Amino acid sequence: MVPLSVLDLAPIVDGGDAAQAFRRSLDLARHAERWGYRRYWLAEHHGMPGIASAATAVVIGHVAAGTSTIRVGAGGIMLPNHAPLVIAEQFGTLASLFPGRIDLGLGRAPGSDQLTTRALRRNPLAADSFPDDVVELMGYFRPPHPRQLVRAVPGAGLDVPIWILGSSLFGAQLAAELGLPYAFASHFAPAALSEALELYRSRFKPSAQLERPYVMLGVNLFAAETDDEGRRLFTSLQQAFVNLRRGRPGLVPPPLASAAAFESFASPEERAGVDRALAVAVAGSPATVRERVHAFVAKHRPDELMLTANLYDHSLRVRSFERAIEALA
Repeated sequence: MVPLSVLDLAPIVDGGDAAQAFRRSLDLARHAERWGYRRYWLAEHHGMPGIASAATAVVIGHVAAGTSTIRVGAGGIMLPNHAPLVIAEQFGTLASLFPGRIDLGLGRAPGSDQLTTRALRRNPLAADSFPDDVVELMGYFRPPHPRQLVRAVPGAGLDVPIWILGSSLFGAQLAAELGLPYAFASHFAPAALSEALELYRSRFKPSAQLERPYVMLGVNLFAAETDDEGRRLFTSLQQAFVNLRRGRPGLVPPPLASAAAFESFASPEERAGVDRALAVAVAGSPATVRERVHAFVAKHRPDELMLTANLYDHSLRVRSFERAIEALA
């Protein structure tokens, strides 16, 4: 089986708060480290009541300080929201504090709604300069040369591993051109998955960081004792997606009484939209997890899988990741 990693959105559940979310993230990371997961990534989102990881570099430091061997990183930093130098300094600081353990995944989406994007002072055209900003950021991590006037301190010479994140052909082409590993957001936007992987692999150019293409794919995974229970737990994520599409993002809701109850919660059109967005989701018993994940790996040939699971109950969330690695290792 390919290596397994964890994507954590530091979920704030109904009845909880951000402080609780951070404690639970660290608890899950410690379990993931002990079970043999390779990475633990957190994602930048803004203005989302159910996601606590807006200050992503800060939360990465919290998780890295409470663990000892697992790689910790961003999946990802939305680079157009920031000056490349600032991100180089932040992740240079993290890499100095936790040598050999920090990853930096970069995306170009805002990670927010339009009003929040404006509040971030993000230039509406910032995404257009994403390729140039990535190259600039990479330069800050290289050893400085004598005539270099702007340096990342800390950051220069640390060679923090950079990944390109995406859900379209744009990110695949950029990762291939720069010779960087590519993480595809198949866990919420799988439509272009096959085409993006073909483009990335066929156009990949070796670089100082990477000799061969390296692909990581996201999978929603809700592992439970039975298939019915796994599908019931999955309704928390289904509800959250519908609420987001309705323009009412909120806290992570408790699961419905059964998977069938989702038919009453959402309209046929909403259910169809959720089915498309969450097509790469596995919910069920360990046997179901093993069968469906192995089929997904055989079809798309990823080098690594990043599992994510916004379960409402923290103990069941932890148990889901334990069941997953037991079923797939």
